[in-house]
Formats: sequence, C-alpha cells, structure tokens
Amino acid sequence: MKLLRVGKKGTEKPAALDKNGKIRDISSYIYDLEPETLNFQQIDKLKEINLETLPEISSSERIGACVNNPKKFIAIGLNYSDHAKETGAEPPSEPIVFMKATSSISGPNDDIEISKDSKKLDWEVELGIIIGKDAKHISKSQSQDHILGYCLVNDVSEREWQIEKMGQWVKGKSHDTFGPVGPYLITKDEIKDINNLNLSLDVNGKRMQTGNTNTMIFNVDMIVSYLSNFMTLQVGDIITTGTPPGVGMGMKPQQFLKAGDEIELTIDNLGKQRSKVVPI
Repeated sequence: MKLLRVGKKGTEKPAALDKNGKIRDISSYIYDLEPETLNFQQIDKLKEINLETLPEISSSERIGACVNNPKKFIAIGLNYSDHAKETGAEPPSEPIVFMKATSSISGPNDDIEISKDSKKLDWEVELGIIIGKDAKHISKSQSQDHILGYCLVNDVSEREWQIEKMGQWVKGKSHDTFGPVGPYLITKDEIKDINNLNLSLDVNGKRMQTGNTNTMIFNVDMIVSYLSNFMTLQVGDIITTGTPPGVGMGMKPQQFLKAGDEIELTIDNLGKQRSKVVPI
C-alpha cells in the first residue's frame, strides 16, 4: 500500500492511494498513521478495503509527514561508499549512528527554513525505514519481520553546526523542517528489491545527487539488526539510512543552500519531494 497523511499541519487525515493513483480518505478505518496504529495487523486490515468506495481527497491538498509523532528519528552517516569518498572520510567499519530531533519532521513539500545564523545548509536524499514491530537484539535474518515499509527522507543538514560547533552531529540535523518525510509510507511488499533503488536530488533544476542503494555499505537488514543491539526499535520509528554522493559539502568549491532555492528529490517507487528554502 501507499499510505499518506493529508491536510493542514496538525489536522492531517490518514489516506491511501487507490489503484488509479487517487487519494482516498481512510480515516473511518484508522485514526492516524502513528506508533499506536502502524503495525502489521492494522496494515493487513487496510489492505482488505476496496479503496475506490472511500471518499476522494483532492490532489491539491497539502501532504504531511507519512508518520505522525514517531518516538525516534534515527540516522546513519557515511553509509554510501562513494559519498564517504567525496567527503575524504574512510568508509566506516560499523554504522555511524546519530539522532535527528523528531521536531525536525515536516511534510515532503513543506518549506525548509534557513535561519540568519545558517551559513552551510546542505541537502541529502535518503531512504527511510519505518518500523512495524518492536525490535530488540534481533539478527539480520529477522530484520524483515520488523520492517513495515519505506519512505523518502531529506536529511537536511547545517554543516557548520554539525561539524564546526563541537559536540554531536544532532545540532546540525535537528532544526525545525530539517526532516521532510514522505510523501508516502510504502509497505515493503510493493518494493521489488530494496537494495537496487535509484536516488536523485536536484537544486534549482540542476542534478546534484545520483546514486543507488546498491552502494550502501550497510544494507537495511544490517542497519535494523545493528541498531536493535543498542536500543529497542519501536513501532513507527523512522531510520534514515545515509546519502549518495553529490552533497554541497563535498563539492569543490563547496555549495550550500540559500533562501529561494528549490529542491526536488526522488527515489524509485517512493515518490518525490519538492521544497523551497525560506528565511526565518
């Protein structure tokens, strides 16, 4: 299924795409897409619905983040071999783990804020994993039993805050709007091969990032298993899995976002995001 949340911020309704690509209101079956409802049993029930019989929602409506109020927003750094190379870093021997504040989450097409103190605002197209069953100390072979589906994420990053201001990466990753998520939560049965998806990102119509999940150093099963050794992964948690080459920080000379820039990113089968950078 392709699930999404539609409406003004704070009042989104759960919805699904029918076989003709029309948005259907599923709020009579599920009150929201959030940790209390995003489990395999609930999704199996939704799959039995004849979506064409449900009210249609206009495609002009705002799309919100595809998961509401996840308990954790976890990220993996330097997880593409070609991206590690462009930054001058050695490929990690174990996943680099950091957190993004859940307050950074926004809709896929919402504006991205740039503050007056921001000097090095950067982009990162990424594959997101959405957990559908709590996971603790699981093996790689068990990971798929805990992955509900996938989504598109832009891991927006302020590089000066992330790298030059000491402490942890979380500072450069967590400002409001630095976590556009969606448009869709795609259940895993709709993805033929998660390890062979093309990713791309354009800024002002110019291609910046091109990659494929087959160059990930650690694949999704390994990431979920690895993280489960250090924390319980809970239903609705979002894990964003790293970015391919082409970020502004890796360019020579470096390039960063400025007010008015427009960003478009896509991953095979997961939809597109279109955002504009706005000053605050």
